[in-house]
Amino acid sequence: MGTLTIYTKPSGCFACNKTKEKFAAADVDFTEVDVTTTPSAREYVAEELGFTQVPVVVFEQGGSENIWFGLNPGKIEQVINILKSAA
Repeated sequence: MGTLTIYTKPSGCFACNKTKEKFAAADVDFTEVDVTTTPSAREYVAEELGFTQVPVVVFEQGGSENIWFGLNPGKIEQVINILKSAA
């Protein structure tokens, strides 16, 4: 299996909400981290990953990471398929 973390902000983020909805609809577990209330998460997303927008999705599996930002249905489906085939 892998781990899925979605860095978001709480309101007014259409892409955040849609990303979470797509994973939830596929019954995929994820951890949501609010970058507006977690300074270390905001620092990680901005300084280590280099993103200034949310959502930022980090999928870790087998020692490798798949990271992207924004609403990306193709990447979401890819991760869902990987997780469902591993189940």
